[in-house]
Amino acid sequence: MDIILVPGLWLDGHTWDDVATPLAEAGHHVRALTLPGMESRDADRSGVTLDDHVAAVVSAIDEADGPVLLVGHSVGSGIAHVALDRRPDRVARAVHVGGFPATDGQPLLSGLPAEDGEVPMPDWVEMGEEANIVDFDEARLARFYADAIPVPEPVITTPVRLSDERRYAVPVTAVCPEYTAADLRSWVESGEESLSELARIQSVEYVDLPGGHWPQVTQPARLAEVILEAARAG
Repeated sequence: MDIILVPGLWLDGHTWDDVATPLAEAGHHVRALTLPGMESRDADRSGVTLDDHVAAVVSAIDEADGPVLLVGHSVGSGIAHVALDRRPDRVARAVHVGGFPATDGQPLLSGLPAEDGEVPMPDWVEMGEEANIVDFDEARLARFYADAIPVPEPVITTPVRLSDERRYAVPVTAVCPEYTAADLRSWVESGEESLSELARIQSVEYVDLPGGHWPQVTQPARLAEVILEAARAG
């Protein structure tokens, strides 16, 4: 199967390396994307938009030889969902790791401060979100912050546009890292607005992967096995 890996905010495609290797060894064709402007901290991000990020994922889907397993991490799940909306007939299953499908008419994320048109990674302890980094040791966390790439502000502030309701027929695996599958189910059932898309998807499998928000970095082997199981499910 063709497996496309979409990174979350502040990350490039290399953050998937330790996940991509066992997927390829299992016989899959794996492509870990680095989205436009996210090549390095020094890359030119001026003028990069949400459409540019979505177009990069759509292009990868179009270049795949067969059905695609589309994997997104965090806000990358929202970007992947917009791309899926553009190509619902090409995606066999979506996997959302610590993230959710984007909601029509809403931005991917709001409330984070921008600097000169870019949004740097915040300090998660200062944000009161220590659960995100619970499985980092001090040295690894310092490297993680140092490597984080600022995100072009329009990527996360531009309202999402969705148009093809065939997207709801594409099955989803929702991977739950710093929250539990039971938590996510309860949020969906309570009508949480940010999860309105997930609530409308016809087939959702909820999978616990206890730890922090970045399992591709902190527990890649376990995440790879979850993705392999999703590929087997097709």
